[in-house]
Amino acid sequence: MALTGWITGCAPLSGESRWQRADALATQARWHPQRIVTAPFVLRAYVPQQRVRADTLTVYIEGDGLAWLSPTEISADPTPRTPVALQMALRHPNAAAAYLARPCQYVAAADAQHCDPRFWTSARFAPEVVQATDQALTTLMQDVGARQLVLVGYSGGGAVAALVAARRKDVLRLVTVAGNLDHAAWTRWHKVTPLSGSLNPANEWERLRDVPQIHLAGALDTVVPPPLTQAYVDRYPAGQRPQLRVLPGQDHSCCWANAWPVLAAQVLPPPD
Repeated sequence: MALTGWITGCAPLSGESRWQRADALATQARWHPQRIVTAPFVLRAYVPQQRVRADTLTVYIEGDGLAWLSPTEISADPTPRTPVALQMALRHPNAAAAYLARPCQYVAAADAQHCDPRFWTSARFAPEVVQATDQALTTLMQDVGARQLVLVGYSGGGAVAALVAARRKDVLRLVTVAGNLDHAAWTRWHKVTPLSGSLNPANEWERLRDVPQIHLAGALDTVVPPPLTQAYVDRYPAGQRPQLRVLPGQDHSCCWANAWPVLAAQVLPPPD
């Protein structure tokens, strides 16, 4: 059992309604969906309708979505009710950006052959997930001719972003927002079942030591409490620790998207 799929406690929209909501948000901002085939998953991205050539591409990676309907019932569709990372991406200061959903989010039945529920529960950070995300990022970069990546991961997307960054040499900056950077500590904190089959960013801090990192945590976040992010930061030697900012008034989901235009100017590299 894990927390992020059900802790907000409201009734889930149907999968179709969740898709429609994301499509509507994207269309309003003049973005559109993109289907990306990887091994083994087909992933959903949203990109600006007017693509621009860019040396640096910023990609926003979604959170865990609707993983659980209750503490004991797994969701059949992990598409998020509130796509926080998408809302942030749509507020990016320029068109050199993209949004990437997690495996099995926003996926049609014909593309869901490999969508075993373990990939949004116990194995949500499995090697297959990291590999597919890595491949999708390369595709998005090639589409605009980018040479460098800035990764922005929300919640569990922060873990995926960190795991990908540990395996690439072209990540200019890693930014996490309410990111779950040590799922072993997280499951112990909440006294829930460990995420067996998942890679753990906290175990790969040495590979991330040369990646510039900024981690944002909400002072009111009870899903990924700030002490967990602080413990991740403290794994690094003094003088090499990533930056951690704890923002008053923010919890796990509210109100990162609304605050993002201001935060983006503070945590993202200057545009090309």
